[in-house]
Amino acid sequence: MSNENRSSFTGKLGFVLAAAGSAVGLGNIWRFPYLAAEYGGGIFLLVYIILALTFGFALMTAEIAIGRKTGLSAIGAFNSLNKKFTFVGWLAAIVPVIILPYYSVIGGWVMKYLWAFMSGDAVATAGDGYFGGFIGATGEPLFWFFIFIAITALVVLFGVEKGIEKVSKIMMPILVVLTIIIAIYSICLPGALEGVKYYLLPDFSKFSVKTVLAAMGQLFYSMSLAMGIMITYGSYMKKDTNLESSVSQIEIFDTAIAFLAGLMIIPAAYAFSGGDVGKGPSLMFVALPQVFKQMPMGTFIGIAFFVLVLFAALTSSISLFETVVSIVCDKMKMGRKLACLIVFIFSLLLGALSSLGYGPLAEVTVIGMQFLDFFDFISNSVIMPIVALLTCIFVGYIIKPQAVISEVELNGEFKRKKLFTAIIKYVAPICIVLILISSVLSAFGIITL
Repeated sequence: MSNENRSSFTGKLGFVLAAAGSAVGLGNIWRFPYLAAEYGGGIFLLVYIILALTFGFALMTAEIAIGRKTGLSAIGAFNSLNKKFTFVGWLAAIVPVIILPYYSVIGGWVMKYLWAFMSGDAVATAGDGYFGGFIGATGEPLFWFFIFIAITALVVLFGVEKGIEKVSKIMMPILVVLTIIIAIYSICLPGALEGVKYYLLPDFSKFSVKTVLAAMGQLFYSMSLAMGIMITYGSYMKKDTNLESSVSQIEIFDTAIAFLAGLMIIPAAYAFSGGDVGKGPSLMFVALPQVFKQMPMGTFIGIAFFVLVLFAALTSSISLFETVVSIVCDKMKMGRKLACLIVFIFSLLLGALSSLGYGPLAEVTVIGMQFLDFFDFISNSVIMPIVALLTCIFVGYIIKPQAVISEVELNGEFKRKKLFTAIIKYVAPICIVLILISSVLSAFGIITL
């Protein structure tokens, strides 16, 4: 795919909504709320916002600028700027290849629950063992996984402007409206005020190093950093689009959705389950159906919630799929249709391992983890921090911050260039090393986060 005939977003709105759609995903809806509940509520929220405005801003700006400067996806972008750092592009490219299949499996779970609520089976989803029985089966999880990734592939097949941009312009506003409606409903529940206080009022006595590490880890997961996505989307960004303000708007969008997700879940959990918001998949697929069961109009609220989660999951899976397709097109010089087919088949095969990992393949583990958990660990906790660290070194010391600053200043003054330089050269590398070390030590049980 040459730069001359490369697809592009029609303008700033299309780019911002698509990139925000990539960032807004399952991490915002369930991961952010349970981390906020676990690591101090308001203090976690405050730390996350500070990190997003500094660390997140610098890394996202660097990635989008690299993409727009080169007009290439991750591998080609690093190669064109410095051939010795081409391997960083390959590492970044591996991340969405690993994440897309298992992420789509979870997306299939969301579709299953939405169907259960829509077909009048909402009460059953709150029953003990429902979630475990579903993911432990063979055919049904594979069926919903196939449907989810087929929808994702269809959108990407239509391309950047007619597919990704058009869908993002429809889905993202709907997602925002649904999030606001459910959040308002949640905070108005009897007994929810204590949850609101816990979530919004920082308690500095709960501040710890673990709070900072958890917030930084969430930042990677939530903002689609260090996986080649923002480089790919930056390559579709027109030169006359203001890069700095676009990054700021993406951050605001992403953080606002995560914030509202906390308002949806934490007050409701306090109201109905004494503040126990669960963890990981159990939050969305076990705890929340029990909350909806007790709510007035719970089935209707449950349908709205899972529609919201499905939209969030799809916008992220689309960006993952598009990134892999872009890499295949760039490196193998093939058309979009064939690239989509190859990525679709590969994702089906690899995703099947994650889907069957809780059923027929439950006894097969990798370093003591189910397939899905292993793929999540190796991508989010190992490769992504390494890519982010190498990106900071590359921008800070190889091509120098000025290379990014000059790209940003094609549309006017880079107002936060001093902050960008300080973060990318000094602050971010230290933070990323801490994330990487703590994540690996935690995975092997050496420390507990």
